[in-house]
Amino acid sequence: MTPREKRIAILEMHKHAVSVRAIAKALDASPNTVRRVIRSGDPERPAMKRESQLAEHIERVRELHVACKGNLVRVHEKLAASAVAVAYTTLTTFCREQKIGVVEKVPAGKYHFKPGVEMQHDTSPHRVTVGGVARLLQCASVVLPHSRVILAQCYPVFTRFYCKAFLTEAITFFGGATETCMVDNANVIVAHGTGKDAVMAPEMVAFGQRFGMTFVTRMPGDPNRSAHVERQFDTIENNFYPGRTFADLADLNCQLRTWCETKNAKHRADLHAAPMTLFAAELPYLKPLPRWIPDVENVEERRVDVERYVRLHTNCYSAPPALIGQNVEVHETLRRIRIFHRHKMVAEHVALEPGANKRSTLPEHRREHGASRAPAPISPEEATLVAAGPEFVAMIAFLRTKYHGNAQRAVRRLHTLFLDYPTPVLRAVLVDAVAHRAHDLGQIDRLVLQRVGATVFRLPIPKDEP
Repeated sequence: MTPREKRIAILEMHKHAVSVRAIAKALDASPNTVRRVIRSGDPERPAMKRESQLAEHIERVRELHVACKGNLVRVHEKLAASAVAVAYTTLTTFCREQKIGVVEKVPAGKYHFKPGVEMQHDTSPHRVTVGGVARLLQCASVVLPHSRVILAQCYPVFTRFYCKAFLTEAITFFGGATETCMVDNANVIVAHGTGKDAVMAPEMVAFGQRFGMTFVTRMPGDPNRSAHVERQFDTIENNFYPGRTFADLADLNCQLRTWCETKNAKHRADLHAAPMTLFAAELPYLKPLPRWIPDVENVEERRVDVERYVRLHTNCYSAPPALIGQNVEVHETLRRIRIFHRHKMVAEHVALEPGANKRSTLPEHRREHGASRAPAPISPEEATLVAAGPEFVAMIAFLRTKYHGNAQRAVRRLHTLFLDYPTPVLRAVLVDAVAHRAHDLGQIDRLVLQRVGATVFRLPIPKDEP
């Protein structure tokens, strides 16, 4: 018999005029105890009232709690320094009784979701070892709260491009979209505001209209509203990652999708069925997929560098060499990189992982080792010099060995000398210049002037006088 039941029995027997001694004997209690219960008339046992040692220091405790930012260990040390010596457990009990730093507990709510009404989406940063390197990835997850079907994938970052790509994959995986998609207030879908005042980004509103779906956010401080999707992140961290190895990000996502499919088909005791069994009944309530679902694209403008590559997310993708120095459009999808020039696709690559610092070179853009480049077209000036004689051909070849890619400028100056001076004199100077390995056209110009001057301005030889 509990103390409360014994007190009730004492009071009931006293109402029927049973003596104190008889009650004490029947209930195996002392007469004094029976008399105290009869005097109180309360079946509940009175609480023991003991004033705490810190009662007179309550204001000091409140001040220290604020100054120490809620750290009761520091509060206990400060009290000891102030000659208030109490046990640490005494301090914590006193703070609980006086509601100092105690957050009032609120009972958890429960939400019931009809089929096809809502899906919950959120992301969580996870530290995962991929390819032997620990990396921080963003895990994105979508859950149908009615049937508890889940799909999750990991990304290096989570921008609106990756968000649209993931939601498109999830909706295709489910075979339809729900009326609403509940997201977190800090999600990339939200432009500004929280809860009912949240305003979605126009880009994401247009994306939702593609599938007939609207985005909503939960009220701040109501974590139960997104409990289904939040709970799955803990399961992924503690059930999926441990004991598995991943060669790269694509391998991780492939294994994660298989794990989700296995989890969806597994019987759950709380649901009394497998999520896929419940999903079979929910599927007719989903909004059907549109007839055509375009790939989610991110369009960037780039310039082809001198090595015939365009750079995107630290990776390089080859383009036709003829476009070197030209501006092109790079269309990025989750799995493909397409390069367009004047609305025409000129190259298509398999997308490399962002931040990998790798190169993708198509076979048609690869120059064979040791193969020489196509010879540059001969300019009209060079054609004129070549026709003028072998001396000019030898000089042009010598200039190319000296100036390489800048030889055309020297060829044009040589053509100017050809037009300004007599050809026989210039031809003779070029023979000497090639023989002595002289490539300075300014020096050649002076040599030609000396020879031309010696011929034109030579003084006549005086005749001998008789």
